[in-house]
Amino acid sequence: MTDEFSLDFNQVTVPCIDYEASVEFYKKLGLRQIVDSPPRYARFETAAGSTFSIHRVDPPVQSSDISVYFEVEDVDAAVQALIAKGLEFDTKAQNQNWLWREAYLSDPAGNRLCIYYAGKNRRHPPWRVPDDAE
Repeated sequence: MTDEFSLDFNQVTVPCIDYEASVEFYKKLGLRQIVDSPPRYARFETAAGSTFSIHRVDPPVQSSDISVYFEVEDVDAAVQALIAKGLEFDTKAQNQNWLWREAYLSDPAGNRLCIYYAGKNRRHPPWRVPDDAE
């Protein structure tokens, strides 16, 4: 952080190929659609007010190592609820050595998503760099 301004992250846009399939997927994920501009763009909102959007691209979507994380209180319950809605997971919920519980799935365009819980360890893990380390 600088003295000039403060950044606050709350929006990400991922590519989609099939607009309708992606909109349906993210609604099943539990996001509330707030913009509908078919066939190219949709924006969604989380319960906490962050926004997430999809933007149509021509296939193929370029593979990347980017993952989008959605935090929930109970990963196992969320995974079971999403499976009941017809979503398929790439990995089961697992405890990680960085103190997060994570499960991964892919959206219709192949974007990698993580349903996770980190609690205080997201911002304050035991190995956090001290605030005065700058």
